[in-house]
Amino acid sequence: MDRSLLDTDVYSEILRSKNPRSIERSDIYRAQFDRFTLSAATIFELVTGLQRLKRAVRLEALQNALNAEEILPIDMDAAILAGRIHGDLVRTGQTIGRVDPLIAAVAIQHDLTLITGNLQHFQRIIDLGYLLRVDDWRS
Repeated sequence: MDRSLLDTDVYSEILRSKNPRSIERSDIYRAQFDRFTLSAATIFELVTGLQRLKRAVRLEALQNALNAEEILPIDMDAAILAGRIHGDLVRTGQTIGRVDPLIAAVAIQHDLTLITGNLQHFQRIIDLGYLLRVDDWRS
């Protein structure tokens, strides 16, 4: 198993024990690497969702869970790469929002496989020639 960056949907499923196949693969990953790796953009998405729903208890639980994980920042190089990806997606009429290009850029920058359930979104980035590797733990 390769060292990987978890997308927001996958980490959320793991926290909620939602998908048995994802949980099985996440257990194997954690046994091998000891912790999950996430992008700061994923933290933004998770906190935004919980704050919007006024889920204070779940927000506190998330913050506690994140203490055990590796969080990769969005530095200048990742921001530039994400801007290039987003610009190419907009130019070609294939927009996927602004956060997914940030997550993809962090995965590319750190040479990590992106674990996501949104393969179609990220395939658009690959089709543009960016060296992004993706996998779906649900399959």
